[in-house]
Amino acid sequence: MTTQPIKPAGDAPDHGRPAAGHAVTLAMVRDSPRVKAYILMADAALEQIGYTEHGERHVSLVSRIAHNVLKRMGYPERECELAAIAGLLHDIGNAVNRDHHAQSGAIMAMQILNDMKMEDFEVLKVIAAIGNHHENDGDPVNPVAAAIILADKSDVHRTRVRNPDMIRFDIHDRVNYAVEKSFLNVDEDRKHITLELTIDPNISHVMEYFEIFMTRMLASRKAAKFLGATFGLSANGNRLV
Repeated sequence: MTTQPIKPAGDAPDHGRPAAGHAVTLAMVRDSPRVKAYILMADAALEQIGYTEHGERHVSLVSRIAHNVLKRMGYPERECELAAIAGLLHDIGNAVNRDHHAQSGAIMAMQILNDMKMEDFEVLKVIAAIGNHHENDGDPVNPVAAAIILADKSDVHRTRVRNPDMIRFDIHDRVNYAVEKSFLNVDEDRKHITLELTIDPNISHVMEYFEIFMTRMLASRKAAKFLGATFGLSANGNRLV
């Protein structure tokens, strides 16, 4: 009987280090045909069940805001780029199902980034951020996750409404359509992050915003705290929280 030679202990893999890989850039992810298809189909699925826009406009905006949040809070450029990558991919799980889309999206993103040969430790940061971005069951487990939560929850705007006729019947469409401008203001000196909204009160009262978005604001506060900052909300120049 033949026996296989015993592998020397020194040849065992070092699980404390990331697997060999290379820097996967935002441009590489953004230009991937697979990523483009996933974003497109995720948004198409949500359109069929009556959700606001979650397509290229939304994910590109979340990508930029997440990058800027970490940049202004003093994080290294690579961490900022990982936040931008996570922002671009954070909603692809909607192509599978709206329920648990954060978790399914994280698995899908892992496959994409592994195929691109991203370093394991970086993949884990990105998928943890994606898997934790939803306000109902997510937590800011790392800086990238905190940035994604803040960026995602700040995108409330009338351009997300697919059918303005629905604002009479759907509170989510009405609140989004009432917001003429939204801006996430990061004051790195005072360590304060403020979501600044301009709302048309003739379309929706500010109280309707709190009625449907309270969990989002609580998630944003938790994310800001993780980054060592406080969180606030202002509407039409008036600080609310």
